[in-house]
Amino acid sequence: MEYGISKIAIIPIRAEGNERSEMVSQLLFGETYAVTEWQDKWVKIITSFDDYEGWISRVQFTALSVEDYQKLQQAPFELTTQLVTPVTKQKDSSKLHLAAGSTLRFFDNGNCMINGDEFTVSDLSNANTDTDLMATAKGYLNSPYLWGGRTHFGIDCSGFVQTVYKQHGINLKRDASQQAEQGVVVDFLQSATAGDLAFFDNDEGRIVHVGIMLNNEQIIHASGRVKIDTIDDQGIYSQEFRKHTHKLRIIKRVI
Repeated sequence: MEYGISKIAIIPIRAEGNERSEMVSQLLFGETYAVTEWQDKWVKIITSFDDYEGWISRVQFTALSVEDYQKLQQAPFELTTQLVTPVTKQKDSSKLHLAAGSTLRFFDNGNCMINGDEFTVSDLSNANTDTDLMATAKGYLNSPYLWGGRTHFGIDCSGFVQTVYKQHGINLKRDASQQAEQGVVVDFLQSATAGDLAFFDNDEGRIVHVGIMLNNEQIIHASGRVKIDTIDDQGIYSQEFRKHTHKLRIIKRVI
């Protein structure tokens, strides 16, 4: 098995090994993966963080030895939590601008190591000191919706949920249908509390949307943009559109 790591801020993960294929997710800085297949210009991977499969461009691939991969899975790390975290690559003094939720490998005294390269973090306040998950979620308000996105500059519904929870040490799967299999069921909407996840299905019964409950009457979710809407037993009610936009299927508790 071959392994790799993201040494740039964001790497698109596509459904197929094709430049025209849709982006289904993103690798953030410091995230690792296993290689399952090679094509001429593309590499099929499975991510270490959430076991998600897809294709990345071969020119964005950075190899990791088996030994280094195993070390990284066991070594402690920090996550960036600010909107943008500037880091400096010491080899050439070039700058990277990391999205919230990026992984700082072997972080020590303001520096991290990625596959032999040293990066200096400009702002040490990026250590995750915010213990309020709701504050983290609200920090994404008005972020534009982007299918496959995982950052403030473009994010989808399950990417939003996953990234918020990642910054608080809780690993969730990538897609809403996968996340719905985690946690325990909350029997009634009235019993929902802040941090519970609400899932919504389409007419075929397939789960297609997820959001984070702020209380048993409000939800924050990514739909067009990250926003707060009301929720009742039918689902999400949009004041903006004056109608229900998502049909409630189930509520799960993961914390």
